[in-house]
Amino acid sequence: MSTMNISLPDALKSFVDDQVAGGAYGTSSEYVRELIRMDQDRQKLRKLLLAGAESPPGAPVDTDYFADLRERATRNAKA
Repeated sequence: MSTMNISLPDALKSFVDDQVAGGAYGTSSEYVRELIRMDQDRQKLRKLLLAGAESPPGAPVDTDYFADLRERATRNAKA
């Protein structure tokens, strides 16, 4: 695992220390890693949402669509 040193203002360092002291994280590194993972997830979701917004419209979602969906779900549950 690589090491990275970061500089934080006192207020942010205190905040990170409070998060660790609260017991949710064992170290400040664990807390920062979790924040980075959450940001990665957020960026992936943003890309998916933008791709969906740019895609052509799909089939309409109406009562027939939901009836077919229920039928397929029921059939799969029995299988």
